Amino acid sequence: MQVRILFFGVLKDLAGQATDSLSLPSDATLREVFTHYERRIPLLIGLKASIAMSVNQEYATLEAKLKDGDEIALLPPVSGGLDTNTDIAKSIHHAEIVREKIDTQQVLDNLKYPEDGAAVAFEGVVRNNTRGRRTLYLDYEAYEEMALKQLESLSVQALSDFKIRDVAIVHRLGRIEIGETSVLIVVASAHRAAAFDACRWLIDTLKKTVPIWKKEYFEDGAVWADGEPFPPEIPKAEGTHSERPTI
Repeated sequence: MQVRILFFGVLKDLAGQATDSLSLPSDATLREVFTHYERRIPLLIGLKASIAMSVNQEYATLEAKLKDGDEIALLPPVSGGLDTNTDIAKSIHHAEIVREKIDTQQVLDNLKYPEDGAAVAFEGVVRNNTRGRRTLYLDYEAYEEMALKQLESLSVQALSDFKIRDVAIVHRLGRIEIGETSVLIVVASAHRAAAFDACRWLIDTLKKTVPIWKKEYFEDGAVWADGEPFPPEIPKAEGTHSERPTI
């Protein structure tokens, strides 16, 4: 059978390509895929503990059985949802991925209702420095279809777990200049405490689990930003060594 492989972030640099096609036996699992790329890209061996994998835009274990035509992604730690096993409508209501500037006021105005006592907005903004180095701009990329599903899933979970009325998440991709907004989260509710709690949970979880990566550009070069480790509930490609190579 034939499967399609996707690489993102630092793994794309290590592989030297964004996509690949792989022929596998009919009874193959994800383990065979990862083993193949371990042999081809030896640096992956030291990254096992921090790499997640997905099949058709869903996180999967190495024992997952594959079928012809599957889309498989190797995912480094994200720099940016949890799969809540909730049936989500095909149309996205709470999340959006864009490539133009984010208009925070417009999102706020569209979300607020007269019965709301609070509307909390969080903006992730591109700063002009990273660990003492002057940053010129950032470039964000995503496993876009999966990221959108994960963002929507986070929204659904927040609506279920917190006493809020509505939520909106907007994440931008592509080149983003200093001072511009890369991610916006807006939460509307009757009371401020629930809105603050939901907003904090959303950004903290998004940064750990949604497949979005950023590359930082400096005067003397560029580097993929170190992502936060995937949480325990997301399967990894085994191993315990999490040292990241310098790219």
